[in-house]
Amino acid sequence: MFTLDLGRIRTASERLEHVLPADSLAAPGDNFGITGPVELKFEVFKDKDRYRLIGTVQGALELTCSRCLDPFPWPVQAAFDLMYHPKTQVEGQSEREIGDGDFSAAFYENEEIDLGQLVREQLYLSVPMKPLCGESCQGLCPSCGTNFNRGNCTCRRDWEDPRLAALRALKRDQ
Repeated sequence: MFTLDLGRIRTASERLEHVLPADSLAAPGDNFGITGPVELKFEVFKDKDRYRLIGTVQGALELTCSRCLDPFPWPVQAAFDLMYHPKTQVEGQSEREIGDGDFSAAFYENEEIDLGQLVREQLYLSVPMKPLCGESCQGLCPSCGTNFNRGNCTCRRDWEDPRLAALRALKRDQ
C-alpha cells in the first residue's frame, strides 16, 4: 500500500514522484494486466485541511481485444486533478445534489492519501469501453472460433433468421 503522509507536507506546494511496481497494483478480477512499473508524478497544493493533487500516471496495460480475444498492449498516460477533503467533512451529511466539483473530489482519513487507489482509478479510467487491438480487427468466426485476422474458415456465413421464414415465403409467392 502506497500512501502519502500529509503530515510531511510542510509547504504550500510540493512536487513528488513515485514508481509503483506492477505486482503491488494488481487485484483479482481486473480486466487488464499491468505489464510494468507505473510512474506517478504529481504536485500537491495544501490549503488548510484540503489537498489538491495534479499530475499524471504513466504505464502500460495488457488488454484483451473485444473482437478477437487476443491480448494487446495499451499505453497509459492519464492526467488527474483531484481535491482531497477530510472524510469527517462528509460524514453525517444528508442527501444533496451532486455539483461539478464533486467529480474531482476525493477523501482522505488518518492524515493519509492512498496513492495506490489513485493510480488504480486512473488505470481503470484509461481502459476503453470496448478494447480493440486495431480498428481493422475482423474478430472471430461465431461457428468455429477461427480468428479472421490470421486466416479464414469454411463455415457458412449466410445465416437466416428462422423467425422471418413466413415473411420470406410470402415474398417468394408474389
